[in-house]
Amino acid sequence: MLARGVHVKVVSEALGHASIATTMESSLARHERPGYPGHDADVIRLRKGAPRLWLTVVGTAAFVVLTACAGPAAQPVPTPAGGGAPADALHRLLPSPTPSATARPTATASLVRRTPAPKRSPAPSLARTTIGGCQVFPADNPWNESIANAPVDPNSAKYIASIDSTRQFLHADFGSDPSYGIPYVVVPGSQPFVKISFDAYGDESNPGPYPVPLNAPVEAGSDHHVLVVDTGNCHLYEMYAAQQVGSGWMCASGAVFNLNSNALRPDTWTSADAAGLPILPGLALYNEVASGAMYHALRFTVAATQNGFIHPATHEAGSNDPNLPPMGLRLRLKASFSLAGYHGEALVILEALKTYGMFVADNGSSWYISGATDPRWNDTDLDQLKTVPGDAFEAVDTGPILHG
Repeated sequence: MLARGVHVKVVSEALGHASIATTMESSLARHERPGYPGHDADVIRLRKGAPRLWLTVVGTAAFVVLTACAGPAAQPVPTPAGGGAPADALHRLLPSPTPSATARPTATASLVRRTPAPKRSPAPSLARTTIGGCQVFPADNPWNESIANAPVDPNSAKYIASIDSTRQFLHADFGSDPSYGIPYVVVPGSQPFVKISFDAYGDESNPGPYPVPLNAPVEAGSDHHVLVVDTGNCHLYEMYAAQQVGSGWMCASGAVFNLNSNALRPDTWTSADAAGLPILPGLALYNEVASGAMYHALRFTVAATQNGFIHPATHEAGSNDPNLPPMGLRLRLKASFSLAGYHGEALVILEALKTYGMFVADNGSSWYISGATDPRWNDTDLDQLKTVPGDAFEAVDTGPILHG
């Protein structure tokens, strides 16, 4: 079993088929469950009605695959089309040996949006993130929506104070250490599907199979996420607490997202993230930041949350304290916060936080924002984020708090 702080080696294939050994330090637990390595029961509470079926898992890992599997409500996931080439060769992974030469099956998972999202006047971004030729959600998706002019949440001051109670400054949970951050892999449409088994939250997961290579990179630390983007059908597959077993994968939970759709997961369902949100759309990506602009919200973690969620989040993992932030709460860097003196990668990220903000996505170290694994990050630039105080942020009102 792996404890918090333990370093794990991950190898991903990059340009020129060179191997990059990666090691990443874990953050606090995401989905609290007694018995899970690296999870602190004092930080996150169990979801209600969690299944009691347990399988013995050694070195549990979380796996996220980006393959656009989740579609709009009641929409079946289409059979992947022909192959597609990854856009970012650094995160390219060649298909791994497969257990059989059988044709790629059609995934049958579907997403049901049980509660309509709050009405709002979307302010789509000027550009959209693309990975492997796939747009990361439509322009009017919440992840791509500007909140620069959104109203401040009436409870903003209390939310910020509660987050500040454990840590007071922003922190990049990624850097030049190729193991630090959350890795993802892009696969072609010809990538075979493999068996996916669940040992904890199968009743809130999209059933397999998923097109996950057997040698896909796994996030180091305690969460062991795996993210996969399928360029054949633009679906995103994500898994939590995943480990490669036999000819497939075992994980605690798995989620599939259609990158061409705004459909949410069913209310009260988790995902590979405690909030029921996708992970990949909320990562800072090196290529975007290096281009000088980022056009989407980020994900970040807080030490404690209340038992409620705001769409697009669909799951709660907290306590009965209204002063704690709910899952899906969106924060914005105040317009009055001066960016004078900031430069490089930190400046690009801070500008995006003023326009698109960041979602409370999981329980962990407060004010930790997430980024993709990439050795090209400039740690000196990113260290500037550590000077941004928590009270430079404000919560915005994006809809009602829902309860499962």
